[in-house]
Amino acid sequence: MRSVVRTEKLTKRFGALTAVDGIDLEVHEGEVFGFLGPNGAGKTTTLRLLCALIAPTSGTAEIAGFKLGRDDSKIRAAVGILTEQPGLYERQSAWDNLVFYATLYGLPTPVARAQAERYLRLMGLWERRTEPVVTFSRGMKQKMAIARAALHEPRVLFLDEPTTGLDPDAAKTVREFIVALRGEGRTVFLCTHNLDEADRLCDRIAFFRHRVLRIAQPDDLRAELYGRATEIRLLPKPRAEDLVRVQAVPGVREAHLENGSIVVASADPLRTNPLLVKALVDGGAEIAFVTERRAHLEDVYLKIVEPIE
Repeated sequence: MRSVVRTEKLTKRFGALTAVDGIDLEVHEGEVFGFLGPNGAGKTTTLRLLCALIAPTSGTAEIAGFKLGRDDSKIRAAVGILTEQPGLYERQSAWDNLVFYATLYGLPTPVARAQAERYLRLMGLWERRTEPVVTFSRGMKQKMAIARAALHEPRVLFLDEPTTGLDPDAAKTVREFIVALRGEGRTVFLCTHNLDEADRLCDRIAFFRHRVLRIAQPDDLRAELYGRATEIRLLPKPRAEDLVRVQAVPGVREAHLENGSIVVASADPLRTNPLLVKALVDGGAEIAFVTERRAHLEDVYLKIVEPIE
C-alpha cells in the first residue's frame, strides 16, 4: 500500500519539554488511522507538525509526497485539518463561510459553490445554509468545521476529536462521513479519546504518549495481549462431559466454564470452532450460540499506555 504520511525521528521540543519524541510513522493511502493517547501526550502537536503549521525541532516527514520544511505550502494545500476550535465566521451564514473558505483553498467560484452545497448536504445542514453560524449548536458548528476541512478534497484529512461534545445523531453523521472518505480512497488521520469509535472506524491504531508505543490493527492487539477466545452457550447449561469433549479438540489451548457457557482459547478459532461445534453436537449438546469473546479496546489501551511514566 502506498504511504501518504511517513515520518522519521520527528521531534518537537518547547524549551525543556519534549512534546513529540522521535516518532516513526507510516500511514497508508485510503486508511483510517487512529492516533490515541491521554491528554497532554502531544497528539495535537503532532497534527500541527504534519500539517506544516509548526516546524519540527529535528527529524523528517513526508506528507502527500511533499517534504516537511521544503514544501510546506504544498503540504498545507494537500491536507485538511480539524482543530479543537471550529474557527468560523459566526456572523456569516453557513453558505458564505464555506464558499469563502473554498476560494481561499484556490477553488474557482463555480467549484467553490458546488463544493459548499455538496458538504452542506452531506452534513445535513443544507436547510440551514442561509442562517448565521452564531445561531448553530455546538454539533452543527463542528460539522461545519469538518466540511470546511474537506472542501478542497485533500488527500489526507486530519481530525482532532471530531465527535467530542456531539449528540448521538451528529456523531453518527460524522462517523458515516469518515467511512465515506475512506470509500473514496482518501486517508483520515483520527485523533480521538473515544475508544469505541476508534475500534469501529480505524484500520490501524497508534498508541502514543510523546512517542509511539505500538501500531497495529485493533484485533491484532487484542489477540497479542489477551489471546483469541470463543464463547459457546449451551442449553440448559454445560455438562461435565461437554467440557471434557471441548478440551480434547485439537488446537484448544484452554477451556473453562463461565456463566452457563464454555469459554475456549485457541490459536486459530477459524479452524478450531467447527471442530468444537461438531464434537459438542455429536455428544448430544444443544448449542444456543457461538460468539467471539473480544477484549475491550479500553483494556488494551490501559495495558499499553497507562504503565508508561
